[in-house]
Amino acid sequence: MTGTVKKVVQERGFGFITAEDGAEYFFHRSGLDPSLNFESLAVGEHVSFAVETSDKGPRARQVRAA
Repeated sequence: MTGTVKKVVQERGFGFITAEDGAEYFFHRSGLDPSLNFESLAVGEHVSFAVETSDKGPRARQVRAA
């Protein structure tokens, strides 16, 4: 899937991605591809990602620059 970074909470290590279909996905810095640096991740950046099921619902993983 692809989408846009909607929000990044640097001090807590997570954020949200809005997918092209309008769905919103939580992501944690541990779910980023090693090629993507969390500290330089910016709102509005286009990313690709996979979706996994967690105990709190679907979340993005393998997040990388699109």
